[in-house]
Amino acid sequence: MSIVLRGLNDGNAAAWDRFVNAMPAGTFFHRSGWARVVETAFGHVTHYVLAERDGAITGVLPLARVKTRLFGDTLISNPFCVYGGPLAADAESAAALAAEAEALRARTGASAVEFRHREPIGNDGLEDTWIERPDLYVTFRRPIEADHERNMKAIPRKQRAMVRKGIQNGLTSVVDRNVDGLHKVYAESVRNLGTPVFSRRYFRILMNVFGDAADVVTILHKDAPVAAVMNFYFREEVLPYYGGGSLAARACAGNDFMYWEVMRRAAERGSRLFDFGRSKIGTGAYAFKHNWGFAPEKLHYRYGLAPGASIPEHNPMNPKYRLFIAAWKRLPLPVANMLGPFIVRGLG
Repeated sequence: MSIVLRGLNDGNAAAWDRFVNAMPAGTFFHRSGWARVVETAFGHVTHYVLAERDGAITGVLPLARVKTRLFGDTLISNPFCVYGGPLAADAESAAALAAEAEALRARTGASAVEFRHREPIGNDGLEDTWIERPDLYVTFRRPIEADHERNMKAIPRKQRAMVRKGIQNGLTSVVDRNVDGLHKVYAESVRNLGTPVFSRRYFRILMNVFGDAADVVTILHKDAPVAAVMNFYFREEVLPYYGGGSLAARACAGNDFMYWEVMRRAAERGSRLFDFGRSKIGTGAYAFKHNWGFAPEKLHYRYGLAPGASIPEHNPMNPKYRLFIAAWKRLPLPVANMLGPFIVRGLG
């Protein structure tokens, strides 16, 4: 039977998610709910497409058009996600989804299509025409066990000492769905790094859409929150995704203790893999995760470009953003919180 392409709708969303869950390469970022998140939180147009053969889903493409005056026009699979490129059960389905993305780029006039893969992808017809980004992003993933002591011993000595310092400082954690408390800590953290902040509304939408597979772990020092992170859960994986710590967290080892608490609590609920997420090579986040004993794994981001276009470089390593980052760090927090969401919606 030939491949038939259909758009995501309310009637096939559950089947989409069953397919993602059944595929070994499926990730949390392939879930159909991201279409509603991207549309509602950012106003971007989504083009979520599934491939079928004889009525059975054989592939999914979570694609959205991120178009702003500041950052141009790109079709991304999947924006605001570290993974989420097309997922297919066979080469024919993969090729059909890739061709659909190429055709959509031509119809819309977008400058590029970006596929974000965690693993190398081939046999979809793009090997000779698309460009893979040179080394920039890696991810950090490692198995965890049900035994807390074994997980603690797997942390290298220096970082393990920081976790124990947090324990000695009397840090405690709570787990709930409090995105407002998370956003307050997170906003301060990213402003200090020179990065535009997501809106509180975006965090609320994420929790509403993925509340069955998301929570917030908040670290308290003398009953005051010093660090917090939103976590996603997929199959037996935990993904701490949006998090940060206040300046006070550094003095009491709040950041290390936070990730330990995420790991400990996730192990108790049955998670057996800790996904520390994407980082740029050579950054402080990269060093932090590497010091926790996680080995970097290259991410495979590929691009189909319009004639004359180049790979989008909307990341803090781009030298042209250096002055902007330095200035952003000095903004009063209320101003950064007001301006950030308008900027970050175009970064994807």
